[in-house]
Amino acid sequence: MEQPVLDMRHIRKSYGAMRVLEDVSLSLRAGEVRCLAGENGSGKSTLIKILSGVVPADGGEVILSGGPLPSTPQAAIAAGLSVIYQDFSLFPNLSVGENITFLRAVAAGDGMVRHRERRRLAAETLKRMDVEIDLDQPVESLPVASKQLVAIARALANHARVIVMDEPTTALTRSEVASLVRIIRTLKQGGVAFLFVSHKIEEVFEVCDTITVLRDGRVVAEGATEGFDGDRLVEAMTGRAVSSQRLPRSPVETSPPFLSVRGLARRGEYAGIDLDLHPGEIVSIVGLLGSGRTELALTLFGALAPDAGEIHIGGEPVRFRNVHDAIAAGIAYVPEDRLSEGLFLNQPIRDNIAVSSFERDQRGGWLDLTRLTSRAEAALSRLRIKAASVSAPVVTLSGGNQQRVVLARWMERSPRLMILNGPTVGVDVGSKREIHELLMALSRSGTAVLVVTDDLGEALALSDRLLVMVRGAITASFDGDAIDEERLYAEVTREHAQ
Repeated sequence: MEQPVLDMRHIRKSYGAMRVLEDVSLSLRAGEVRCLAGENGSGKSTLIKILSGVVPADGGEVILSGGPLPSTPQAAIAAGLSVIYQDFSLFPNLSVGENITFLRAVAAGDGMVRHRERRRLAAETLKRMDVEIDLDQPVESLPVASKQLVAIARALANHARVIVMDEPTTALTRSEVASLVRIIRTLKQGGVAFLFVSHKIEEVFEVCDTITVLRDGRVVAEGATEGFDGDRLVEAMTGRAVSSQRLPRSPVETSPPFLSVRGLARRGEYAGIDLDLHPGEIVSIVGLLGSGRTELALTLFGALAPDAGEIHIGGEPVRFRNVHDAIAAGIAYVPEDRLSEGLFLNQPIRDNIAVSSFERDQRGGWLDLTRLTSRAEAALSRLRIKAASVSAPVVTLSGGNQQRVVLARWMERSPRLMILNGPTVGVDVGSKREIHELLMALSRSGTAVLVVTDDLGEALALSDRLLVMVRGAITASFDGDAIDEERLYAEVTREHAQ
């Protein structure tokens, strides 16, 4: 039987008394795509860090291309291993060609910049991928999908035999995902092996040949992809059955809208937007990147000013000068990028939860820390946030728990409208379902909920109404019970495909 190009044997890792990995083994053969699946906190990230030499293992060994892999990042790169993280780790101020050839130069210890040779290598690498990108274009000016391709090309230029892809499709549209899948299949035929980390179940079955599932630091299931279905994979990841179907709901009581907009427009981003949001209702705006969905959401939160149109709250016209006006009107906003926009990562969970409502804990101009801590602890319990204590930094939490901290912060203000931009981006399947259930409970308590997303399954699971946004206009509206994913996808991509 063919020897594996990568063999991780009996890997163990603990941080103090906390066991992170226990006797984890997996292997990869040339041309194989193996999914590494598991919820946030299952040990996936630690295993990748050990593989790439960022942290040492407490026990076990890593064999790459038949020999032991020294535990340093430089040795891993030189041995033909490349990790492509969610942020791609590219140099934004350098050109496409310079980024593609950078790792090769570092691995070779090349102290001289040979422009002609590097340009030739970059061009040959893109040709191997059957991709056309201007080699002189600065990476910072590229769309997300093109940055992903540059990161893959950088790995190939360094003769990578194993490529680890960490959530590679988080910010990609469906058509961009299809292009990525095509490139992975092309490189498979050339013998490149992939370790593919993804929370998106449908992509696992489309891309991967084999699956390894981690839960609580142990391998709990592994085998050929054909031996799994969606339900079995989700149950292996979470330890319980998690339904992916539409959440049960009762009819929304008819009431006047909390917020209405008429003829809202912002030049170059959206135009002619008419929208009503009712108390107790979940409405999703579904659109591709560039559809204007985020700009519309930011306008409703006072972060962007419209050029035309009107916003009414409770039937009265309003004009938001800034986000403080929107917050005062009872509007909350959960951003898509919680790491850079939604959280103070190195600050305690307690402070992150209370930062939007400190006035509740003031006594004579001083903060009542006892009251503040008690309020944060109650929020942890209510939203089922898994944390050692409210004093722990937010950066120590998994993605799903970080998102719940952002939700907890705004729920402390009892908002009348909660706007969520990509509410479960980068969140594992179990936490995703729980966040959906929290949003459902929030809406049924009387809060209007507006979800902005390109995740069709999420929109269908959550929404009372779905609005399709294409090129800055709302082009279709559906009752949540009267649309399926195939038809919704056709509507979302109708003009995009033309």
